[in-house]
Amino acid sequence: MGEKFLTGRLVMTAGVAELGAANESFAKFVRKSLQRHTEGDWGDLSADDKKENEYALGKYLRLLSAYEHSGHPKIWIITEADRSLTTVLYPEDY
Repeated sequence: MGEKFLTGRLVMTAGVAELGAANESFAKFVRKSLQRHTEGDWGDLSADDKKENEYALGKYLRLLSAYEHSGHPKIWIITEADRSLTTVLYPEDY
């Protein structure tokens, strides 16, 4: 499919980084989720939230994706409006 936007600098919260370092399966889940995010596959969002992201792409507004996978905690990925920074975090970190 290909990237729809630039992510800027990639960062993650301490909890995501710690679990990724300790659990290869979770690390792969995060990497795959980042790929999906940049390709415009917004994951486990409502239809309205997905539509909002599609609108935001052309307007340089913030982008949010949510991903869940059996056995792993849910993650959010947020790319800032100016596309300078993308953060991987748990919803409770927001």
